[in-house]
Amino acid sequence: MENGDIPENANEHCPGPQSETAGKSDSCAGCPNQEVCATAPKGPDPDLVGIAERMSTVKHKILILSGKGGVGKSTFSAQLSFALAGMDHQVGLMDIDICGPSMPKMLGLEGHEIHQSNLGWSPVYVEDNLGVMSIGFMLPNPDDAVVWRGPRKNALIKQFLKDVYWGEIDYLVVDAPPGTSDEHISIVQYLQETGIDGAIIVTTPQEVSLIDVRKEVSFCKKVGVPVLGVVENMSGLSQPLKDVKFMSSSIDVTEAVIALIRKNSPELLDVVVCSDVFDSSGGGAERMCREMGVPFLGKVPLDPQLCKAAEQGKSCFEDNKCSVSAAALKSIIQKVLSAMPPMMTE
Repeated sequence: MENGDIPENANEHCPGPQSETAGKSDSCAGCPNQEVCATAPKGPDPDLVGIAERMSTVKHKILILSGKGGVGKSTFSAQLSFALAGMDHQVGLMDIDICGPSMPKMLGLEGHEIHQSNLGWSPVYVEDNLGVMSIGFMLPNPDDAVVWRGPRKNALIKQFLKDVYWGEIDYLVVDAPPGTSDEHISIVQYLQETGIDGAIIVTTPQEVSLIDVRKEVSFCKKVGVPVLGVVENMSGLSQPLKDVKFMSSSIDVTEAVIALIRKNSPELLDVVVCSDVFDSSGGGAERMCREMGVPFLGKVPLDPQLCKAAEQGKSCFEDNKCSVSAAALKSIIQKVLSAMPPMMTE
């Protein structure tokens, strides 16, 4: 019954859930939705006005989506936010993955709490120009499970949008959970009138992930959210040879092998070793993008140093440790900024 749509199981002459006679008309007799329709508030959601006022100070809104869980969407969201903040933009990161909030960990903010002022809820800040909002800051114990049905999740998302005071910011990055469920419908519905620049969809190369990503692309097209592009994450394991572990019959021989290479061919230690972890014989995300008519933003390798940066809540752009993945991410982020709708660019 979103947006006043007539439910599929409604009676033949249903007046519609937003009608003044909803649940009261003779045609409503015996309908399974009669009580809900009769008691539901009518007309536009008054909270949308409050959301529009809050979002009026946000220049750009980007959704980060994935069809499949475990593809590195939250890692990408965190590093995108770090990168934008590193460009001296004012950035907000909103974590609406209610049941699996990762942002407190990935931005080094574990143990922090949300504070309230006369302006509303204050984000937790990594730097002066990078604020974060997540249900993870609201849990008494980080190991507590959030066992909520859709309406309660939607209410919290609405509260994040309506009550969080971001101030004047350039980018709001929204990290959504996998799939196309309640949270996605809610965030699009609540932000639609304020303007969404678009969505970045994250996947891994194998078909089992792409099957669900196609659904995510379809979702965006159905609800009118532009797809800024698709990122193929974990696109092959890449790391310098000197960081590789060598095994022989379950025995670690790394020190001996590295010593031998250093003695005979030291230049090989800086060679980057690459290996396909996932099967991409079906053409991966690039082929899917061609078939579905959406931009392909690029590939990010599976980089152990990037994984370590995410675990430590650090930016992968701070030093040269993530040299393999940082360059790929920078290229993708530049494409994203170039793909922003013309009327929204600065």
